[in-house]
Amino acid sequence: MTHRPSTARQLWKLLEPVHATVYYAAEAFEAAERLGHAVDERWPSYFAYRAAPLGPVGPHLVTALFYSFSPRMVERYVTPARRTATPERVLAARGEAVDRALRRLLGDRIDSPELREAADLVRRAARAADTAGRPLAAANAALPWPDAPHLVLWQAATVLREHRGDGHLAALQAYGIGPVESLVSQAAAGAAPREVFDSRRWEEAEWDAACHRLAARGLLAADGTATDAGRRVRTAVEHFTDRLALAPWDALTPGEAARLPELLSPLVLDIVSTGLLPARSTLGIGMAYYEDADA
Repeated sequence: MTHRPSTARQLWKLLEPVHATVYYAAEAFEAAERLGHAVDERWPSYFAYRAAPLGPVGPHLVTALFYSFSPRMVERYVTPARRTATPERVLAARGEAVDRALRRLLGDRIDSPELREAADLVRRAARAADTAGRPLAAANAALPWPDAPHLVLWQAATVLREHRGDGHLAALQAYGIGPVESLVSQAAAGAAPREVFDSRRWEEAEWDAACHRLAARGLLAADGTATDAGRRVRTAVEHFTDRLALAPWDALTPGEAARLPELLSPLVLDIVSTGLLPARSTLGIGMAYYEDADA
Protein backbone atom coordinates (compact mmCIF):
# COMPACT_ATOMS: atom_id res chain seq x y z
CA MET A 1 0.00 0.00 0.00
CA THR A 2 1.10 3.55 -0.75
CA HIS A 3 -0.21 5.15 2.44
CA ARG A 4 -0.15 4.41 6.16
CA PRO A 5 -3.34 3.44 8.05
CA SER A 6 -3.28 6.74 9.93
CA THR A 7 -3.96 8.44 6.59
CA ALA A 8 -7.32 6.70 6.38
CA ARG A 9 -8.20 7.86 9.90
CA GLN A 10 -7.10 11.44 9.31
CA LEU A 11 -9.13 11.76 6.12
CA TRP A 12 -12.18 10.12 7.74
CA LYS A 13 -12.08 12.74 10.50
CA LEU A 14 -12.04 15.49 7.88
CA LEU A 15 -14.73 14.03 5.64
CA GLU A 16 -17.21 12.91 8.31
CA PRO A 17 -18.42 16.47 9.07
CA VAL A 18 -19.09 17.00 5.36
CA HIS A 19 -21.23 13.86 5.20
CA ALA A 20 -22.97 14.52 8.52
CA THR A 21 -24.52 17.80 7.37
CA VAL A 22 -27.42 15.79 5.94
CA TYR A 23 -28.41 14.63 9.42
CA TYR A 24 -28.32 18.03 11.16
CA ALA A 25 -28.79 20.90 8.71
CA ALA A 26 -32.06 22.83 8.77
CA GLU A 27 -32.36 22.27 5.02
CA ALA A 28 -32.39 18.51 5.58
CA PHE A 29 -35.25 18.76 8.07
CA GLU A 30 -37.18 21.06 5.74
CA ALA A 31 -36.82 18.58 2.87
CA ALA A 32 -37.85 15.70 5.13
CA GLU A 33 -40.91 17.59 6.32
CA ARG A 34 -42.00 18.21 2.73
CA LEU A 35 -41.81 14.45 2.18
CA GLY A 36 -44.11 13.93 5.16
CA HIS A 37 -41.59 12.83 7.79
CA ALA A 38 -41.82 14.00 11.37
CA VAL A 39 -39.08 16.52 12.19
CA ASP A 40 -39.51 16.96 15.94
CA GLU A 41 -36.45 14.70 16.27
CA ARG A 42 -33.68 13.78 13.87
CA TRP A 43 -34.25 10.04 13.60
CA PRO A 44 -37.09 9.88 11.04
CA SER A 45 -35.00 11.75 8.47
CA TYR A 46 -31.77 10.01 9.52
CA PHE A 47 -33.12 6.54 8.78
CA ALA A 48 -34.86 7.71 5.61
CA TYR A 49 -31.82 9.48 4.17
CA ARG A 50 -29.20 6.93 5.13
CA ALA A 51 -31.18 3.86 4.06
CA ALA A 52 -32.59 5.32 0.83
CA PRO A 53 -29.72 4.10 -1.42
CA LEU A 54 -30.62 0.51 -0.42
CA GLY A 55 -34.00 0.77 -2.12
CA PRO A 56 -37.35 -0.37 -0.65
CA VAL A 57 -35.90 -2.61 2.07
CA GLY A 58 -37.40 -3.41 5.45
CA PRO A 59 -36.18 -3.00 9.01
CA HIS A 60 -34.44 -6.40 9.26
CA LEU A 61 -31.83 -5.52 6.64
CA VAL A 62 -31.41 -1.99 7.99
CA THR A 63 -30.91 -3.40 11.50
CA ALA A 64 -28.18 -5.70 10.20
CA LEU A 65 -26.36 -2.92 8.34
CA PHE A 66 -26.74 -0.15 10.93
CA TYR A 67 -25.57 -2.64 13.58
CA SER A 68 -25.48 -0.61 16.80
CA PHE A 69 -29.12 0.51 16.71
CA SER A 70 -31.75 -1.38 18.68
CA PRO A 71 -33.93 -3.45 16.31
CA ARG A 72 -36.98 -1.88 17.97
CA MET A 73 -35.66 1.57 17.13
CA VAL A 74 -35.06 0.60 13.51
CA GLU A 75 -38.57 -0.85 13.25
CA ARG A 76 -40.05 2.30 14.76
CA TYR A 77 -38.51 4.58 12.13
CA VAL A 78 -37.91 2.48 9.01
CA THR A 79 -41.39 0.98 8.69
CA PRO A 80 -43.22 4.33 8.59
CA ALA A 81 -40.45 5.85 6.47
CA ARG A 82 -41.14 3.30 3.75
CA ARG A 83 -44.82 4.26 3.76
CA THR A 84 -44.10 7.98 3.71
CA ALA A 85 -41.95 8.33 0.58
CA THR A 86 -40.25 6.11 -1.98
CA PRO A 87 -36.47 5.79 -1.88
CA GLU A 88 -36.30 7.69 -5.17
CA ARG A 89 -38.12 10.68 -3.68
CA VAL A 90 -35.97 10.52 -0.55
CA LEU A 91 -32.77 10.51 -2.61
CA ALA A 92 -33.95 13.52 -4.58
CA ALA A 93 -34.81 15.34 -1.36
CA ARG A 94 -31.45 14.34 0.16
CA GLY A 95 -29.56 15.78 -2.80
CA GLU A 96 -31.54 19.00 -2.70
CA ALA A 97 -30.98 19.36 1.05
CA VAL A 98 -27.24 18.77 0.80
CA ASP A 99 -26.96 21.25 -2.06
CA ARG A 100 -28.74 24.01 -0.12
CA ALA A 101 -27.00 23.24 3.18
CA LEU A 102 -23.47 23.22 1.78
CA ARG A 103 -24.08 26.38 -0.23
CA ARG A 104 -25.10 28.11 3.00
CA LEU A 105 -22.35 26.62 5.16
CA LEU A 106 -19.48 27.08 2.72
CA GLY A 107 -20.45 30.48 1.35
CA ASP A 108 -17.93 31.89 -1.11
CA ARG A 109 -15.86 28.69 -0.98
CA ILE A 110 -18.57 26.90 -2.95
CA ASP A 111 -17.05 28.07 -6.25
CA SER A 112 -13.40 27.95 -5.18
CA PRO A 113 -10.74 26.02 -7.10
CA GLU A 114 -9.72 24.43 -3.78
CA LEU A 115 -13.14 22.85 -3.33
CA ARG A 116 -13.10 21.58 -6.90
CA GLU A 117 -9.62 20.10 -6.40
CA ALA A 118 -10.71 18.42 -3.16
CA ALA A 119 -13.83 17.02 -4.80
CA ASP A 120 -11.83 15.59 -7.69
CA LEU A 121 -9.35 13.88 -5.35
CA VAL A 122 -11.96 12.44 -3.01
CA ARG A 123 -14.06 11.20 -5.94
CA ARG A 124 -11.05 9.42 -7.36
CA ALA A 125 -10.60 7.59 -4.05
CA ALA A 126 -14.31 6.78 -3.85
CA ARG A 127 -14.34 5.36 -7.36
CA ALA A 128 -11.38 3.17 -6.45
CA ALA A 129 -13.16 1.69 -3.41
CA ASP A 130 -13.77 -2.05 -3.65
CA THR A 131 -17.31 -2.49 -2.36
CA ALA A 132 -17.34 -6.29 -2.24
CA GLY A 133 -18.85 -7.25 1.11
CA ARG A 134 -19.65 -3.58 1.84
CA PRO A 135 -23.35 -3.12 1.10
CA LEU A 136 -23.85 0.46 2.27
CA ALA A 137 -20.80 1.62 0.35
CA ALA A 138 -21.95 -0.30 -2.73
CA ALA A 139 -25.45 1.19 -2.61
CA ASN A 140 -24.08 4.74 -2.49
CA ALA A 141 -21.40 4.06 -5.08
CA ALA A 142 -24.10 2.90 -7.53
CA LEU A 143 -25.85 6.29 -7.47
CA PRO A 144 -25.27 8.73 -10.37
CA TRP A 145 -22.56 11.31 -9.78
CA PRO A 146 -23.73 14.92 -9.54
CA ASP A 147 -22.03 17.73 -11.45
CA ALA A 148 -21.49 20.45 -8.85
CA PRO A 149 -18.16 20.07 -7.02
CA HIS A 150 -19.67 20.44 -3.54
CA LEU A 151 -22.15 17.65 -4.31
CA VAL A 152 -19.36 15.51 -5.77
CA LEU A 153 -17.43 16.01 -2.55
CA TRP A 154 -20.44 15.07 -0.44
CA GLN A 155 -21.23 11.94 -2.42
CA ALA A 156 -17.59 10.81 -2.45
CA ALA A 157 -17.34 11.44 1.29
CA THR A 158 -20.51 9.38 1.78
CA VAL A 159 -19.23 6.44 -0.24
CA LEU A 160 -15.96 6.45 1.68
CA ARG A 161 -17.53 6.81 5.14
CA GLU A 162 -19.93 3.94 4.44
CA HIS A 163 -17.01 1.91 3.04
CA ARG A 164 -15.19 2.54 6.30
CA GLY A 165 -18.31 1.79 8.33
CA ASP A 166 -18.90 -1.53 6.59
CA GLY A 167 -15.30 -2.44 7.33
CA HIS A 168 -15.70 -1.35 10.94
CA LEU A 169 -18.50 -3.88 11.41
CA ALA A 170 -16.21 -6.59 10.06
CA ALA A 171 -13.54 -5.49 12.54
CA LEU A 172 -16.00 -5.56 15.45
CA GLN A 173 -17.16 -9.04 14.54
CA ALA A 174 -13.59 -10.25 14.12
CA TYR A 175 -13.00 -9.32 17.77
CA GLY A 176 -16.31 -10.72 18.99
CA ILE A 177 -17.89 -7.32 19.69
CA GLY A 178 -21.64 -7.41 19.09
CA PRO A 179 -24.02 -4.48 18.53
CA VAL A 180 -24.63 -3.60 22.19
CA GLU A 181 -21.05 -4.47 23.19
CA SER A 182 -19.78 -2.03 20.57
CA LEU A 183 -21.51 0.80 22.43
CA VAL A 184 -20.68 -0.43 25.93
CA SER A 185 -17.00 -0.81 25.09
CA GLN A 186 -16.86 2.64 23.53
CA ALA A 187 -18.48 4.23 26.57
CA ALA A 188 -16.26 2.22 28.93
CA ALA A 189 -13.15 3.45 27.14
CA GLY A 190 -14.23 7.08 27.43
CA ALA A 191 -15.17 7.78 23.82
CA ALA A 192 -18.29 9.69 24.96
CA PRO A 193 -20.61 9.84 27.97
CA ARG A 194 -23.04 6.97 28.46
CA GLU A 195 -26.05 9.14 27.55
CA VAL A 196 -24.64 9.63 24.05
CA PHE A 197 -24.83 5.90 23.47
CA ASP A 198 -28.33 5.73 24.94
CA SER A 199 -29.47 7.36 21.70
CA ARG A 200 -29.35 3.86 20.13
CA ARG A 201 -32.31 2.93 22.37
CA TRP A 202 -31.16 -0.37 23.86
CA GLU A 203 -33.01 -1.30 27.02
CA GLU A 204 -31.22 -1.22 30.36
CA ALA A 205 -31.37 -5.02 30.67
CA GLU A 206 -29.71 -5.39 27.27
CA TRP A 207 -26.99 -2.92 28.20
CA ASP A 208 -26.37 -4.72 31.50
CA ALA A 209 -26.20 -8.10 29.76
CA ALA A 210 -23.57 -6.74 27.36
CA CYS A 211 -21.62 -5.43 30.36
CA HIS A 212 -21.67 -8.90 31.91
CA ARG A 213 -20.46 -10.50 28.68
CA LEU A 214 -17.57 -8.06 28.37
CA ALA A 215 -16.69 -8.44 32.06
CA ALA A 216 -16.62 -12.22 31.66
CA ARG A 217 -13.99 -11.75 28.95
CA GLY A 218 -11.93 -9.48 31.20
CA LEU A 219 -12.65 -6.41 29.08
CA LEU A 220 -14.77 -4.47 31.57
CA ALA A 221 -13.97 -3.60 35.19
CA ALA A 222 -16.46 -3.70 38.06
CA ASP A 223 -16.90 0.08 37.91
CA GLY A 224 -17.91 -0.08 34.24
CA THR A 225 -14.65 1.25 32.82
CA ALA A 226 -12.53 -0.61 30.32
CA THR A 227 -9.75 -2.80 31.63
CA ASP A 228 -6.33 -2.68 30.01
CA ALA A 229 -7.40 -5.68 27.96
CA GLY A 230 -10.60 -3.89 27.01
CA ARG A 231 -8.67 -0.86 25.81
CA ARG A 232 -6.34 -3.07 23.81
CA VAL A 233 -9.29 -4.73 22.07
CA ARG A 234 -10.95 -1.40 21.24
CA THR A 235 -7.66 -0.03 19.91
CA ALA A 236 -7.15 -3.21 17.87
CA VAL A 237 -10.62 -2.78 16.36
CA GLU A 238 -9.79 0.80 15.37
CA HIS A 239 -6.44 -0.18 13.87
CA PHE A 240 -8.10 -2.99 11.91
CA THR A 241 -10.75 -0.54 10.70
CA ASP A 242 -8.07 1.88 9.53
CA ARG A 243 -6.31 -0.86 7.56
CA LEU A 244 -9.56 -1.98 5.94
CA ALA A 245 -10.36 1.64 4.99
CA LEU A 246 -6.99 2.39 3.45
CA ALA A 247 -7.18 0.81 -0.03
CA PRO A 248 -9.27 3.53 -1.74
CA TRP A 249 -6.71 6.15 -0.80
CA ASP A 250 -4.03 4.28 -2.72
CA ALA A 251 -5.65 5.80 -5.82
CA LEU A 252 -3.91 9.03 -4.76
CA THR A 253 -0.21 9.75 -4.80
CA PRO A 254 1.48 10.59 -1.47
CA GLY A 255 1.57 14.22 -2.54
CA GLU A 256 -2.15 14.27 -3.34
CA ALA A 257 -3.04 12.59 -0.05
CA ALA A 258 -0.92 15.15 1.80
CA ARG A 259 -2.61 17.95 -0.12
CA LEU A 260 -6.14 16.87 0.85
CA PRO A 261 -6.03 17.97 4.51
CA GLU A 262 -4.89 21.41 3.33
CA LEU A 263 -7.90 21.58 1.01
CA LEU A 264 -10.46 20.09 3.37
CA SER A 265 -9.57 21.79 6.65
CA PRO A 266 -11.00 25.23 5.77
CA LEU A 267 -14.22 23.62 4.52
CA VAL A 268 -14.59 21.53 7.66
CA LEU A 269 -13.89 24.52 9.87
CA ASP A 270 -16.67 26.42 8.11
CA ILE A 271 -19.09 23.60 8.93
CA VAL A 272 -17.93 22.87 12.48
CA SER A 273 -17.70 26.52 13.51
CA THR A 274 -21.45 26.94 13.01
CA GLY A 275 -22.13 24.56 15.92
CA LEU A 276 -24.28 22.46 13.59
CA LEU A 277 -22.71 19.15 14.59
CA PRO A 278 -22.69 17.66 18.11
CA ALA A 279 -19.45 17.87 20.04
CA ARG A 280 -19.66 14.18 21.07
CA SER A 281 -21.04 11.26 19.08
CA THR A 282 -21.05 7.48 19.03
CA LEU A 283 -18.36 7.51 16.33
CA GLY A 284 -15.59 8.14 18.81
CA ILE A 285 -13.64 10.40 16.45
CA GLY A 286 -11.93 12.09 19.38
CA MET A 287 -11.32 8.95 21.44
CA ALA A 288 -8.89 9.71 24.23
CA TYR A 289 -7.82 6.10 24.60
CA TYR A 290 -6.99 5.57 20.94
CA GLU A 291 -3.42 5.90 19.73
CA ASP A 292 -2.64 6.02 16.04
CA ALA A 293 -0.54 3.13 14.83
CA ASP A 294 0.79 2.36 11.38
CA ALA A 295 1.88 -1.20 12.00
